[in-house]
Amino acid sequence: MRHPTGRDEVIERYSRIFPKAARVTYAPLVMTRAENARVWDIEGREYIDFLSDAAVQNVGHNNPRVVRAIKEQADRLIHFTFIYGFPIEPLLLAEKLADIAPMDDVKISLGMTGSDANDGAIKFARAYTGRRTILSYLRSYYGSTYGAMSVTGLDFEVRSKVGQLSDIHFIPYPNCYRCPFGKEPKSCKMECISYLKEKFEGEVHSKGVALLLAEPVQGDAGMVVPPEGYFKKLKRVLDEHGILLAVDEVQSGLGRTGKWFAIEHFGIEPDMITIAKPLGGGLPISAIIGRSEIMESLPPLGHTFTLSGNPVASRAALAVIEEIEERDLLKRAEKLGDYTKKHLEKMKEEHELIGDVRGLGLMLGIDLVKDRETNERAYEEARKIVWRAYELGLVLAFLQGNVLRIQPPLTIEEELLDEGLDRLEQAIGDVENGKVPDEVLSKVQGW
Repeated sequence: MRHPTGRDEVIERYSRIFPKAARVTYAPLVMTRAENARVWDIEGREYIDFLSDAAVQNVGHNNPRVVRAIKEQADRLIHFTFIYGFPIEPLLLAEKLADIAPMDDVKISLGMTGSDANDGAIKFARAYTGRRTILSYLRSYYGSTYGAMSVTGLDFEVRSKVGQLSDIHFIPYPNCYRCPFGKEPKSCKMECISYLKEKFEGEVHSKGVALLLAEPVQGDAGMVVPPEGYFKKLKRVLDEHGILLAVDEVQSGLGRTGKWFAIEHFGIEPDMITIAKPLGGGLPISAIIGRSEIMESLPPLGHTFTLSGNPVASRAALAVIEEIEERDLLKRAEKLGDYTKKHLEKMKEEHELIGDVRGLGLMLGIDLVKDRETNERAYEEARKIVWRAYELGLVLAFLQGNVLRIQPPLTIEEELLDEGLDRLEQAIGDVENGKVPDEVLSKVQGW
């Protein structure tokens, strides 16, 4: 097969071989090399990556420790199935995950992606409780396998075409900027908690509910951070009815918010945690961390895969965790996150397009609006900003159609972070000043 020689050829060949269901496009990025927070395309042009490769590269692209671990392990043992044998690397990884987990007496199930981890959480919860009903949140995102798709509250189009798991119910997530109950923070009485209680009284039999699956920070909903005290009140309600809580840390875990897991910001202990994206440093691996008695509720082979516990991916994951520990990246994420958030708040004072800035650590969102009084989402402006950022050499994306996603690597150099923020502000200003034509709207798909 002939190797492509240019960007346009790559994109054209992509359109011929990959279905639209497999991907989504923000800009014509054909990357061939990467280092920490810098990436280079097929034409040699350099970009600053403000996405960490979709929250995958917490320790930076091609992190030397991770690359070294992969090469060393590939020379020794690429794979011996975890199902039938006892390779050492997944053992060391599982023990390390148990060490950093904010729970006691846990066991670990390994997989390959966040979707299969969330599928597993559903299976373990139903098996352990003997109940079937699963609660999830509107505007949540848990993946694209059948189980994960069924509990995702962000997009119902696929389910309308292919069907879904049964016994799934959705509740509103506590969004203080766009409150589903029309409240302001000062008048809020945690109506989102009252709503759940009323749901148990009128629609869902609480004793039939196995699990609530939650994101500690709703990522693909637009970096929505729940109010202080929400999860504590929620957990009390769940415990009262014997309902398990699993938290999806696929995007928010492993230091992204300044703690190993974002749920640690809220002072509660979940029953299960799912992780993936940054765990393998770019290799496919996921994990469910759960209380031992829950994780022992399925029979042999109840949730596993031939490539579970792959030694190369496990070694890479261990290297990621070691890098976070030894470079104290939890503290660095908190420090750089505070710095970036202040910078973005200052931008908000200068740019009417910015309605809200929110997030934890280096998991931040810029909510773009047409009108600050109505909070009407600025969809077209978001697409133009992403395109203009691409032209300026900044990799950027949006969520919910209007929320800019700011998630640089935890290892990004401070001067490069500043340069990226300058390019971001220029892109916003250029759109506000009408310097980005409408014709670019056809080039930015997004979702």
